Amino acid sequence: MGEQQVNKTEKHLCTGLLAHVDAGKTTLSEALLYVTGGIRKLGRVDNRDAFLDTYELERARGITIFSKQAEISLKNTKMTLLDTPGHVDFSAEMERTLQIMDYAILVINGADGVQGHTETLWRLLKRYRIPVFLFVNKMDQAGTDKNRLLEELKKRLDGAVIDFTGLTAEGGSTEQLEELSVCSEELLEEFLDTGSLRPSAVREAIRSRSVFPCYFGSALKLTGVEEFLTGFEEFISYPEYPAEFGAKVFKISRDEQGNRLTHLKITGGTLKVKEFLKDGEAEKVNQIRIYSGSRFETVGEVRAGAVCAVTGPVDTRPGQGFGLEAESGSPLLEPVLTYQLLLPPGCDAHTMLKNMRILEDEDPQLHITWKEELGEIQAQVMGEVQTEILKSQIKERFGIPVEFGNGNIVYKETIKAPVEGVGHYEPLRHYAEVHLLLEPLETGSGLVFETACSEDMLDKNWQRLILTHLEEKKYRGILTGSEITDMKITLIAGRAHVKHTEGGDFRQATYRAVRQGLKEAGCRLLEPYYEFVLEVPAESVGRAMADIERLQGSFDAPEQENGMAVLRGNAPVVTMRDYQREVVAYT
Repeated sequence: MGEQQVNKTEKHLCTGLLAHVDAGKTTLSEALLYVTGGIRKLGRVDNRDAFLDTYELERARGITIFSKQAEISLKNTKMTLLDTPGHVDFSAEMERTLQIMDYAILVINGADGVQGHTETLWRLLKRYRIPVFLFVNKMDQAGTDKNRLLEELKKRLDGAVIDFTGLTAEGGSTEQLEELSVCSEELLEEFLDTGSLRPSAVREAIRSRSVFPCYFGSALKLTGVEEFLTGFEEFISYPEYPAEFGAKVFKISRDEQGNRLTHLKITGGTLKVKEFLKDGEAEKVNQIRIYSGSRFETVGEVRAGAVCAVTGPVDTRPGQGFGLEAESGSPLLEPVLTYQLLLPPGCDAHTMLKNMRILEDEDPQLHITWKEELGEIQAQVMGEVQTEILKSQIKERFGIPVEFGNGNIVYKETIKAPVEGVGHYEPLRHYAEVHLLLEPLETGSGLVFETACSEDMLDKNWQRLILTHLEEKKYRGILTGSEITDMKITLIAGRAHVKHTEGGDFRQATYRAVRQGLKEAGCRLLEPYYEFVLEVPAESVGRAMADIERLQGSFDAPEQENGMAVLRGNAPVVTMRDYQREVVAYT
């Protein structure tokens, strides 16, 4: 019995809930909490008492804005359930949460089927290689057709979406087993040899994303929820974690007292109170909190697999890795509009800038900048819903009513050709020299830094310092002063003086080397494009095609289905940004 108890606490799983807005994701999280005894009373989004919509604005609007967590106890598993925002304007928050998920539950609205944002979510899940269970919700609504929905899921998401209704570890119907067996070579071989499938083989196929189990029900009426949970627990496999410490930061927030919280998942070893996240740095953990909704309990240590919030560290950021965890790459969904913050009369811009830096700390995608020459604060935002929410957040937290000016497009720049940049810094009693190789990378690579300098030429410590300086700054291009991206910077040579070199000298030399390289190589301007899916009634497709050509976009041949036409393509943000209003008007 003692043995069993140990196993029970060891098995920890981190599962995220994802969906297009209004599919009933928060309602499903309420149902899961209720069925497993996590809450005694079922809250409702429209009654504004959902357990996980803890933020006043979320209750008022009926949408999830910030990712939240709840602890759920299944039969043999402790599960951290992460409820992520469904609205595309808050997709950065959702994408950061994706990086720590073991499994995802994708909620589909049975009344609407697969929607535009559902496909974006599916692409993100594929990018981060996360196994997915699907729950088709709202099946209690009139006109929902299970077979038609299953067909649509297979066609628009993946052919390996399989109906798991009635399928257990003991077995299922012959049709289900046959359907399962064609999802991977291993399953097919086993099915042809034995006429059945071992549960462990099915688990492995789900974990490796060869199979996507699908369940049907209604979260509001609690139908199909227990069956989904039973199936989920039967068909998951537990991740193996290394003994060495690792942790990944996915969110920064503040509690009601204003304490800074770093939310992280432990991906190896253990973390104890009063330990440091990073050797030799002042990032000491004062308190470890396990949150469930707005409540939390404090613990002395957490093991691999757990998700917690820690107080103490002040210089952490989402996407950062500690121990054996690497830094995350740049997100797939990025804001493409810059808005000016319009302050009320008598409001001090510098005080406001400090406040906005607090918000940027929590959401790095805001990219708050202070334009000295214009004397204005600018923020990068995904769209209108996010500006609305930001206005209420600023009013609530700092008591200042602000507005946002018209959005401007966020351009970027990259270099045209490989080049060597040399930086030299040598005032009296100072000396540093840095040689960098700057090379263009393919679109979407972001900035990459490495060193190819021999330690005989430059001590390892100086090399590390140069790389730190390279990583801590955003570089501006020479055409429009836009941020540089898609470039690799390699340290190829450098020199220090035994007596006269100080740390700051290398910062100067490094930035001069980058600047000189950019000037020499010349820059190209990169314009942001939307990748769009436009769904309009078939009779309006001619107008839509003419519009997109007028907006300098391109698209594939339209697909027709059930009286609707679907256009997929790309178009520049600058021409396309207000187009959705036009679509609403003419359809």
